[in-house]
Amino acid sequence: MEENLISRKKFLGLGAAATGAALFSGIGANAASQVLPVMEENKTSGEYILSNVRLEDGFEYNEKNEVVATKTNLYNLHIANGKIKSINSGKSALKLKTIDAKGLLMLPGLRDMHIHIDKTFYGGTWNAAPRKGYTVKDMITLEQKIIPQLLTDSQRKAEEAIKLMQSQGSYFARCQTNIDPVSGLKSLEHLLAALENNKDSFGWEIVAFPQHGILYSQSEPLLREAAKMGVDFIGGLDPTNVDGNMEKSLDTMFQIALDNKKGIDIHLHESPPSGKAAIEYIIKRTEENKELQGKTYISHGFALARMDPKEMEKIAEQMGDLGIGVISTIPIGRTIMPIPTLKKYGVKLMTGTDSIVDHWQPFGTCDMLEKAKLCAQLYGWTDEFGLSRALHIATKDEILPLNDAGTRTWPLPGNDADFILVKASCSAEAVARLPKREGVFFKGKMIAGELRF
Repeated sequence: MEENLISRKKFLGLGAAATGAALFSGIGANAASQVLPVMEENKTSGEYILSNVRLEDGFEYNEKNEVVATKTNLYNLHIANGKIKSINSGKSALKLKTIDAKGLLMLPGLRDMHIHIDKTFYGGTWNAAPRKGYTVKDMITLEQKIIPQLLTDSQRKAEEAIKLMQSQGSYFARCQTNIDPVSGLKSLEHLLAALENNKDSFGWEIVAFPQHGILYSQSEPLLREAAKMGVDFIGGLDPTNVDGNMEKSLDTMFQIALDNKKGIDIHLHESPPSGKAAIEYIIKRTEENKELQGKTYISHGFALARMDPKEMEKIAEQMGDLGIGVISTIPIGRTIMPIPTLKKYGVKLMTGTDSIVDHWQPFGTCDMLEKAKLCAQLYGWTDEFGLSRALHIATKDEILPLNDAGTRTWPLPGNDADFILVKASCSAEAVARLPKREGVFFKGKMIAGELRF
């Protein structure tokens, strides 16, 4: 799936006017105001040497062969054309602009892989909407009433949400966007405009998401239109509880994706038995269609947390073999996802904010490092090794600075220059302590942070 290559020619014909950048109230307002001066005086564009960067070199072990610490050293990185060209520990012979990273630790850039910024209260008046006791269908009815109000300002709010993600270290997001009879294609059009305005400082994928059900709201024609407007994935929603016909709902979703050469990313909140049956059917359809292997994702997938452990192992193995990924917000409470089992069988794992503040919930911070910390807390990864491994949930392709054997796997020459700089001695400390993102870089350009060069 190519990143940030949605059809701009199609988009430019939409006529969605770009609104000016505005300061906003609510979560993260200070963070956004700190980002703007950096963007105005960005000295990290083009080719340069980033000196005195702290990189991880390996693990230290005790007499029981347990990891007890992480070894690091300072390096100089040659960055050009959005790539890391070389890494060395000596003085660079290149006569280039040099930027002193002052010993800050470099970690892979973060990615928010499930977020709704097309229908958020963020950037407006604080609103903790009532939700207790509401079913998904109740929420659909509520959305049908409030979406017209949200659409009036959705582009500006989406752009402010992008600033929040950047300030927290994310250079990329997979954006869910409503495709439903109330908003039509307007949510998508406004989201495309917001993303286009940030194309030099942010990357993305888009999921055409039938929030009101493909069958329940008769949204198939709209999804087919959306598929031709630069989206990357076709979504779905609770095929039994909302659409009332599991096979027909999933078949429709799969067919739209196949007809338009898109991936699949379905919201699946259902518990067993219907949630388990849906996952098994998704596995079946993915096995039948090789072009969707490696391009099919289950968001939430709460049924996985409520299965018999032996059944869960079998399903995880099938998912791993077919390249079916899971995107989890790492829920707490009774729905603790089986992340260790999924990882054991090579299931692709990602995380995301879901909602920042909207009519679903008000708790989103857009901090993927915080999601890694939550992972470590939930699964008891409290030692140096476990904490360092937790970072995988938040990075591209689950990349980590060191592999399990303690060999550096990132950064390497040729890697994209997408990274963050933090005040921490190692990735384990960063996960446990959540240091401020001193610098956030996308394609070698500093897009957020308070560093002054």
